[in-house]
Amino acid sequence: MNDRRVFGVVGWKNAGKTTLVERLVAEFVRRGWRVATIKHAHHDADVDQPGTDSFRHRAAGATEVALVGGHRYAIMREQEEPTLAEVLARLAPADLVVIEGYKREPHPKIEVRSDESASMGPPMAPKDPSVVAIAADVQPVEARLPYFKRDDISGIADYIAAQR
Repeated sequence: MNDRRVFGVVGWKNAGKTTLVERLVAEFVRRGWRVATIKHAHHDADVDQPGTDSFRHRAAGATEVALVGGHRYAIMREQEEPTLAEVLARLAPADLVVIEGYKREPHPKIEVRSDESASMGPPMAPKDPSVVAIAADVQPVEARLPYFKRDDISGIADYIAAQR
């Protein structure tokens, strides 16, 4: 992809992916790291709202709209879904990019499991060599991978920090 540190969080619906990403970001920021995140959605995502000026710009046919405010900006682009590499290339420099989703991409990932998500599908790790660790409430049977409790944020962060 590139030489920046990238680490993914994958799992079935309701496994706790977003909660883990949120807590990992806070932990790395506490440690002084600059962190960026990417969230992959399996549906059309729209951060814009009907009736806003920027929405009207897009509705009129603009292929890219930058919405700029006092402390943040967003760029919305009308195109087919970009590759992960394209999205990574557009991000500002960061010490770590945490990716939620993009489970079919080859970057290193931790699989998050919960009792609630178990009914959504089989464990991903056995068929995906890019899953390098598991976060779950109960130790999984796959003994080949490092295992963390889902709430062991410091331990998971230490593991990610040691990856290169």
